[in-house]
Amino acid sequence: MATMRSAEPAAADRESLSTETIFETLSNRRRRYALHYLKRVGEPVTIRDLSEQLAAWENGVDRSQVRPKERKRLYTALHQTHLPKMDRLGVVTYDSDRGVVALTETIDQFDIYFDLVAAEDIPWSQFYFALGGVTTAIVTIAALGVRPFAGIGGFAYALLIALAFTAIGGYHTLRDGRRVVGSAAAPPETTITPPDEGERALAGDD
Repeated sequence: MATMRSAEPAAADRESLSTETIFETLSNRRRRYALHYLKRVGEPVTIRDLSEQLAAWENGVDRSQVRPKERKRLYTALHQTHLPKMDRLGVVTYDSDRGVVALTETIDQFDIYFDLVAAEDIPWSQFYFALGGVTTAIVTIAALGVRPFAGIGGFAYALLIALAFTAIGGYHTLRDGRRVVGSAAAPPETTITPPDEGERALAGDD
């Protein structure tokens, strides 16, 4: 018997997902990739199609360059582990007999992003805190009559500070908008250097 759910929404589809469920789903890269692709496509897809796209992202190559062994590895992992798990959580519906997977309405609850920070970067919260501290210090020095800061009018300070926060806030908004599930052509994590032929050959023997 097929495992695809009926047209009648399940309880998990009607109700809000718990924070634990959302983080459990997003804790695995392949599940994040699967959600990203399913939302980009916007319709049910076959597990073969899904596994081929995920294999392309994981190996940093075009779909036409995905090797059968790479796709099979993803197919097996999705079929045996990730899709059944997301189906149980109410995130997708997975018909294992037909090999078709589709998103549920709960996908809207995944429209969140994370402040992913590289090793050499600082969190945005700390950046804004530092920017506020610097501007406050400059204005305070100007108010105390210290030159050359005292020679700049208050309106000019207000304008410069407003422009600085607007520009940085705009960049932050655009940057984080690309991290929303399904918003970009590829997940942010796939912006990596494609492996060379030797690395792919070794990976294919795992």
